[in-house]
Amino acid sequence: MDQEKGTVRAVERALDILLCFSGTEMELGLSEIAKKVGLHKSTVHRLLASLESKGFIRRNPQTDKYRLGWSVLELVSNVYQSDDLASIVVPQMTQLRDEVGETISLYIRVGKERIRTQAVESNQPVRRVANIGQRLPLYVGASGKVLLAWSDPDVVEAVMNDPAWPEELSKRGFLEILAKTRDNGFAISIEEREPGAAAVAVPIFGRDKQIVAALSISGPVDRFTQDAVQRFIPAARQTAQIISKMLAR
Repeated sequence: MDQEKGTVRAVERALDILLCFSGTEMELGLSEIAKKVGLHKSTVHRLLASLESKGFIRRNPQTDKYRLGWSVLELVSNVYQSDDLASIVVPQMTQLRDEVGETISLYIRVGKERIRTQAVESNQPVRRVANIGQRLPLYVGASGKVLLAWSDPDVVEAVMNDPAWPEELSKRGFLEILAKTRDNGFAISIEEREPGAAAVAVPIFGRDKQIVAALSISGPVDRFTQDAVQRFIPAARQTAQIISKMLAR
């Protein structure tokens, strides 16, 4: 029994190490990884060696830092080949991108985070760069608010009670925002997560009328004028409705 618990704990720690690379850092040193996961460097070094032997981590001999290995790409490729949602939305997202001229992203909720699973970037010189696979908090950003607004109350409660919840963010005020998002059918964010960026997001529903994803239009804040937002919202809604109907078949 103790051996089984130890094995599960080792797997959880290895996964935590892999998730260290879900942000913007391409390479991380041993000390950086150990700090992120809260483990001794000797323990992290052993786990990195195991991950490296399976191709999930590779070490840069020039910097002595680690980065994700090719085995991760093999898994990601398999996910996208089998992910009906991510594959069927690309034509609709591309059409929306061409209509509004901004970056279009698809987000899903995984636990207490949201992940960008698909993106079609704007063709404009100054545009929002969308990294597929990026994990982001649910409590900031238009897509996060949309994903939570139509989630079960226990999901919302878990997010608000998470240690990562920012102290300056009023929980009561946030619940009011979620209620307003449901009433309006969309959410808007202006420089909530990063300076100079804005977004509009709408829900996508599945066969059971439960939310399955959030569709967003994002770009530089100076292009998200009041007139532009009023144009973006119906365009995003129409695309989301088309995708929802496709999923309901």
